[in-house]
Amino acid sequence: MSEEILNNDEMVAETSVETPEEAVAPTEAVIEEVAAEVAPEAAEVTPEAVLETIVEAPAEAVVEVAAETPVETVAAAVAAAVAAAPTNAPGRLTAKRRMPARAPRAPREKPEFDTKAIDVRRVTRVVSGGRRFSLHVSMIAGDRNGRVGLGTGKAMDTQVAMEKALKSAKKNMIKLPIDDKKSVAHETSAKFDTSEIWIAPNKGKGLIAGSSARVILSLAGLSNVTAKFHGGTKNKLNNARATMKALSKLAIKN
Repeated sequence: MSEEILNNDEMVAETSVETPEEAVAPTEAVIEEVAAEVAPEAAEVTPEAVLETIVEAPAEAVVEVAAETPVETVAAAVAAAVAAAPTNAPGRLTAKRRMPARAPRAPREKPEFDTKAIDVRRVTRVVSGGRRFSLHVSMIAGDRNGRVGLGTGKAMDTQVAMEKALKSAKKNMIKLPIDDKKSVAHETSAKFDTSEIWIAPNKGKGLIAGSSARVILSLAGLSNVTAKFHGGTKNKLNNARATMKALSKLAIKN
């Protein structure tokens, strides 16, 4: 019994002790086996061969091949996969690409006038071929420092109509004298069609106005003014024209 135990111990000792050359043998055998599976004519394992083996083999086989294959060969295969794989292919090795730094945006230039559309209407004109539709825009433009104007524009497109209205408002601009209190010098009134307005300064009560008059007075830079309509109409364009007519009495004559 003791002799069998000794024989077993000697066998274990013989199998456990390996020379450096014998330790390398299994690795070389695995490499030759992988090369035989990928390309039987190949004499050595290339990164492309290891890559194809890794892609086609199951996960357990990949771990075994990667463990027994030289590190340089696996690293080269992974590098080749990252370089060759498309960035949007699912299940492929991809590399994160750093996006180039975006150039800072240029600061947006402040427009000369602030604008506000008070009315946008669709109008119809009957012609021989049928009806022709267009858009009518009423716009107020001002710099909040005494200059304000009213303009209208009509076109087939909204943007073109607004550009025409802005051009008309700049053409009809008036200049108002504004004191330190952001108010008018004295009260005034005017009437346009069925719209009648009364405008007067107030002592620090703020802007008290409605409808189109509030927009016009705000864009003109007046903040301590009271305005009241007496006509009863809800037509915003007529109210705006009445307001501009009343303010034109206070405007600076060129």
